[in-house]
Amino acid sequence: MPQPLIVQGDHSILLDVHDDEAAEARNGIAPFTELEKSPEHFHTYRISPLSLWNAAAAGLSREEVITRLRRYSRFPLPGNVEHAIGELIGRYGKLRLEPGDDDYTLRLIVPDEDIRRELRSRTNLARYLREEEDPRNHPETFLVSLLDRGTVKQELIRLGYPVDDRAPLAPGETLSFSLQENTRSGAPFVLRDYQKEAALTFHGGGSPGTGYGVVVLPCGAGKTVVGIETMHLLQTSTLILTTNVAAVHQWMEELLDKTSLEKDQIGEYSGTRKEVLPVTVATYQILVWRPDRESPFPHFDIFRRRSWGLIIYDEVHLLPAPIFRVTAEIQAVRRLGLTATLVREDRCETDVFSLVGPKRYDVPWKELEQKGWIAEASCYEIRLDLPRELRTEYAVADKRRKYRLAAENYRKIEAVSQLVENHRGEAILVIGQYLNQLTELARHLEAPLITGSVPNQRREEIYRDFREGAVPVIVVSKVANFAIDLPNASVAIQVSGSFGSRQEEAQRLGRILRPSPGEHHNSTFYTLVSNHTVEEEFAANRQKFLAEQGYTYHIEHWTD
Repeated sequence: MPQPLIVQGDHSILLDVHDDEAAEARNGIAPFTELEKSPEHFHTYRISPLSLWNAAAAGLSREEVITRLRRYSRFPLPGNVEHAIGELIGRYGKLRLEPGDDDYTLRLIVPDEDIRRELRSRTNLARYLREEEDPRNHPETFLVSLLDRGTVKQELIRLGYPVDDRAPLAPGETLSFSLQENTRSGAPFVLRDYQKEAALTFHGGGSPGTGYGVVVLPCGAGKTVVGIETMHLLQTSTLILTTNVAAVHQWMEELLDKTSLEKDQIGEYSGTRKEVLPVTVATYQILVWRPDRESPFPHFDIFRRRSWGLIIYDEVHLLPAPIFRVTAEIQAVRRLGLTATLVREDRCETDVFSLVGPKRYDVPWKELEQKGWIAEASCYEIRLDLPRELRTEYAVADKRRKYRLAAENYRKIEAVSQLVENHRGEAILVIGQYLNQLTELARHLEAPLITGSVPNQRREEIYRDFREGAVPVIVVSKVANFAIDLPNASVAIQVSGSFGSRQEEAQRLGRILRPSPGEHHNSTFYTLVSNHTVEEEFAANRQKFLAEQGYTYHIEHWTD
């Protein structure tokens, strides 16, 4: 019987999705591969250095990777692929950062003389490395200033040498608190097994080389609870960075709901309030604000205002570039990244790896769905023809204009109306990119509209009405992509998006995966795409994310 994988000499892997063992094989290779293409019959994965280093950091060995590939491979593995897997996984941990002789110096241990010679020859790196006064005492060692810890790790990973950072992390100010047995509503508060496991894996018992890294869990799986349990394990002052003010308030509410922390211990640091307390929740936006492009970032001093023992980066895949800079400086603080997907559209996954940490824990979305922790989801792409009167304009437009014309295809309004009617009685989100289109949809559906210009208080009123069932449909822009808790939402209709962004697809699907307490519902995710346009190309890229998670994407054609 043929096996589902074809492993090729260029490090790509073809997965025959029609094979009986396709799902099992996909789950087996997911920890050490990246999905590249996901058409109907064969999906293409790739073994990359970063995917192997993430696997190595999570404890996967060369032998285990080879065993899984052989188990599902239709043909013998190419010898060069086996060799590359061993060589790349072997690089993780080959270079180590360890404590120096004083509090301001670290030792970079490089056992291989050829690698040491290479590092000396790299100008961008060599300026951060100092030789021992007497190299004979420590011939394998370079000295590194504590402040250059992150920068050195960044430069080394660009050269293909991931660093196992075993230098101590600062304990931070002590903050004693406990977890509640019941939430304020009276419901029991019990951590799920995977939430405990994720926090414990990150914590690592405080042993060297732990206390920094990324936890990848689906939207609706309780990443915030993983953060809270990590704080509970460490009992230390914590800075939490997140995407917007609504997310700040949700973190604060969760902390008050599930821990013994009091209001006067939790501060909000945003555009409207500037509190720095033992637990402080801040937005990325306020931290990267500055009066002009030449000015320093005035709010970066929050990183030094207290002796933080933990920094939590919520939605770490959105970490702004300027924050990477300060994150490079504060490598002595424990760093937890939380995300539903490590895909970054700017291809800076290596910066997340070196500065926040490697992937420490993840769970396939389908596994949590099968256990009932997130809602079951059916995904549909609805294709619509471009109206005849727009085809000439589309034909002569540049690519950006083509995308806009396809995305705002007015036939989508009719299709959305029909889908809303089909799902009458359910809680429906209509999500899009372009404000003119969203305004017209909101008018047509007689539904409230949430965009970036809607004040936070009004947004929260609309979300509350939606949760309580007073409003069955809301129309939202990309401001609702992140950190919005709408457990009753069971249908999402996506009318336009950000040029094929997989991370956006993850977040938008995640809006409908939070089952209501005590309930389990099926969810439906629709994407409307204009037929025979560039929108199809971008939709294919977005589908990669769904295929990575094991979802089947049904394609249907809409007519009047």
